[in-house]
Amino acid sequence: MSKAISGRVEFDEAARMAQTVESGPRYAPLRLDEVSPEGQEQVDAIRAAFHIPESRPFPDVSLITLRHPGMFKGQMVLGIELAARGTIPGRERELMILRLARLAGAPFEWCEHVDIGKAFGITTEEIERVLEGSSATGWSEHESAMLRAVEELVADHCMANSTWDTLAKTWDEKQMLEVPMLVGSYLMTALQQNTLKIQPKGGFDYR
Repeated sequence: MSKAISGRVEFDEAARMAQTVESGPRYAPLRLDEVSPEGQEQVDAIRAAFHIPESRPFPDVSLITLRHPGMFKGQMVLGIELAARGTIPGRERELMILRLARLAGAPFEWCEHVDIGKAFGITTEEIERVLEGSSATGWSEHESAMLRAVEELVADHCMANSTWDTLAKTWDEKQMLEVPMLVGSYLMTALQQNTLKIQPKGGFDYR
């Protein structure tokens, strides 16, 4: 079994940006009037689930993946269930996604969830601490276990008993069932966004 990375993830950020962002995106976003009727149903469902007004532009990343509306639908059903209807509190969910994005070397996912995380009350200090991982000082026992769960699931595709037991002190069975699905869903999304070379707002700048 591979060893989970509980500390800072070291890699050449410029090289990673060149690999996952440079010369992208690989497909142009559709215009809304180019989206298929099946895809438009998903646009409407997402606006309703996340309370996105009609006046707000639809994200380019979604308009790219709507080129495959059936796949997009499956991805969004799970995404809405985990993010809009999930039982893990938003702040804790976003801390886990940020750790996953860093482990996956995912510039777009990282930048998007820095902004989302701040909206849920995550501070710049805590974002810095996410870079240091579950072993960083300053986390509560529960928070450290949340990040360790991400690290273990990415490295070993399984959560250790000690991590499970710590989280289960605080989270109920629905929340515990969501953890591996949350990590797997956002890892899948990172793979997709990295490969499509989706353009982030800015590298791995966490501030």
